[in-house]
Amino acid sequence: MSSSQKLRQLLARPEIIVIPGVYDCLGAKLVEQTGFEVVVTSGFGIAASTLGLPDYGFVTATEMLYSVGRIAQSVNIPLIADLDTGYGNALNVVRTIKDAVQLGVAGVLLEDQEWPKKCGHFEGKRVISQAEHVGKIRAAVEARSDSGLVLIARTDVRASLGLEEAIARGRAYLAAGADILFVEAPQSIEELKAIAAAFPDVPLVANIVEGGKTPEVSVAKLQQLGFKIVFFPLTALLAVTKVMTACFLHLKEQGTTELPDLVSFQDFQELVGVPEYLQIEQKFKS
Repeated sequence: MSSSQKLRQLLARPEIIVIPGVYDCLGAKLVEQTGFEVVVTSGFGIAASTLGLPDYGFVTATEMLYSVGRIAQSVNIPLIADLDTGYGNALNVVRTIKDAVQLGVAGVLLEDQEWPKKCGHFEGKRVISQAEHVGKIRAAVEARSDSGLVLIARTDVRASLGLEEAIARGRAYLAAGADILFVEAPQSIEELKAIAAAFPDVPLVANIVEGGKTPEVSVAKLQQLGFKIVFFPLTALLAVTKVMTACFLHLKEQGTTELPDLVSFQDFQELVGVPEYLQIEQKFKS
């Protein structure tokens, strides 16, 4: 069964799907190890971890697809890839989607921001026309062919043109062939309710960014409202940043790495498959 088929089976179940965001293979393996059934890449996290830069459109299509492909191949659970705007017009979207299919990606996000884009919870976002993004969604539908790739249409128009325009765009993007709708950065519980009420029979994404524009609603509440997917794109990145900072400060100030909460070297070897590769090495040793 392909990763896209696995994802579609999960979407057919009644319960909400909780999906942590990652920016590298190690994070993806931890998501899988802890029992989550789907993982999503964080464009914000990939920009920060690979370039040390904010999510301002600095990551090129080539760089993003390289990271996404490595992550997809490191786990056995479906991966949803944040592919920003598709990196250009409808022609660029065709190539981006075909590359994503070849890399084994299960689903993709395509947003209607202008390029270079910004994080959905930053100020100053600008969007392309509804008609242009409809064309890009249609191009993605054609480019995925019979792969089953799940298309998530994201609109960032709430910030500049309001919630009513976001809902109108959502309808247009679904009519163009998107499988799932993602209205980015609603700013209250009331707005989340309005989105759910406008699309009662559509799989919807909620995106919870700690400290972002959307209130931090519980998973149970989001399911009650009618959302199908909840992303936590930055939680791991923020947690790791705090832990690494504390580790380095301890080493700097105390001159030791005797920390109580380190994963053991043995457990880390198990995580990345050292015993398995030792067996393979022995098998083919001359």
